[in-house]
Amino acid sequence: MKSKILLLVITTFLVSCTKSTTKNETTETADSKTVSQSGSEIKMDGDLPSKESIPLLFDEMDFQQATQCYLWALPIVAFAEWQQQHYKTFNASSNDLVLYNSYHDRLGILTANATTPYVMSFIDLKANGPTVIEMPAGRTAGGLADFWQREQGTIGEMGPDKGKGGKYVLVPPTLKNFKADGYFIIPCNTVNMFFGFRTLDPDPKVTEELVKKVKIYPYSQRANPVATKIVSPPADKNWYGIQPSGIKYWECLHAILQNEPVEERDRFFMAWLKNLGIEKGKPFAPDERQKKILIAAVEKGQQMAMANSFEKRFADVKHWPDKKWDYVLIMKNASQHADNYDEFFERTSYFYEAVTYSQAMMSKTPNLGQAYLGAYFDKEGNWLDGGKNYTLNVPANPPAVNFWSITVYDSATRCLIDNPQKNADLSSRKDLIKNADGSVDLYFGPKAPAGKEKNWVQTLPGKHWFTYMRFYGPTTAYFDKSWKMDDIKEVK
Repeated sequence: MKSKILLLVITTFLVSCTKSTTKNETTETADSKTVSQSGSEIKMDGDLPSKESIPLLFDEMDFQQATQCYLWALPIVAFAEWQQQHYKTFNASSNDLVLYNSYHDRLGILTANATTPYVMSFIDLKANGPTVIEMPAGRTAGGLADFWQREQGTIGEMGPDKGKGGKYVLVPPTLKNFKADGYFIIPCNTVNMFFGFRTLDPDPKVTEELVKKVKIYPYSQRANPVATKIVSPPADKNWYGIQPSGIKYWECLHAILQNEPVEERDRFFMAWLKNLGIEKGKPFAPDERQKKILIAAVEKGQQMAMANSFEKRFADVKHWPDKKWDYVLIMKNASQHADNYDEFFERTSYFYEAVTYSQAMMSKTPNLGQAYLGAYFDKEGNWLDGGKNYTLNVPANPPAVNFWSITVYDSATRCLIDNPQKNADLSSRKDLIKNADGSVDLYFGPKAPAGKEKNWVQTLPGKHWFTYMRFYGPTTAYFDKSWKMDDIKEVK
């Protein structure tokens, strides 16, 4: 995304979607006054808005509420759009697994890890009813999330099966007191569910054999289940499982809300959507006024989301107070609840730029789970620019029991950078050139520095980028901050 668009949100909070003006002065008489509000001229008739200004005020009200509905819906729209890619682009059913193995496979996923394969499925409990997932024994890390991207259960080494394998059954929110002997029961908040896992063994043959043993099928068919297929994203198609822009954002939101329950926390948002033509049980047919407001709200809402994600204004967001590395996950827990409020802006910050959430991804226990840090600026505080060259020194003994990786993302799509090099990450699993002291110098820029190609990720002129540093099995040195990494520096 162009830097001027990113900077616009810092200087402008609201722009009217109905009427612009170059007149900002305030005049006042005994009978009326003109007040410039968000670019619209609101004329007063004494102490009350004039009759002709009432429609402008309603437009402004609907526009402001639409921008907040955009932010509110980011997690569910991301999953809904990605689900449609599974169903329509990949021809995967609700009971199939999609294996994201190659660099190309993962190009359309929000902030995917480029180092390890993903195995994922979107499960429709309306179509299936209670649904079984059979996990084999093996080294896996995974879980289940509802469509608001709240963790519903953990599977694998950190789940109840402890990596020994077991049968899970996902129960729709409409079905209460469901019991099944010999199964781990997962009550679900939403009708649509996400299931994903990674294999932790670096041997691709082990991964292949393990994935073949996973089964998904309706509980009602447990006596004779249909075989689960393993599907790969098409090699000849580009796709994105990200929130769409324009009116398609609202079409996607309307469609997914039709089957999902409305929670108490969301009833005000549903009231705002009603004014914009989005209701449960009714077709989405906005009039021209509503459509204009909705399209403008997506543009402004995305600018707000960029600021909220890339320039986080939350307390204690820096891992090292004097460095520019942010905590990527800033929600307190999977429920998205905090004391006295729900984490609206924290949730928005993460789910604009990423998908899936697990408590294991923000581990507080040394040697278990993962830790994520994000960098959006260089050492001088400037956006990371694809046309410039940068370096990052990773000191010796990075605090990760398993491995560490650093991955480069396109700021506009928040997906892996799609470069001619066909590479977006550097990690301890790669054959990197090390310095005499055990540290590693990494390079980012349009061209590789001579002799440093192994330690380089190619960036694209005209595009901004950001990066995640992941520690798998973060050690005590991460938590007590005795290991410290510098900022990304521009090479001039």
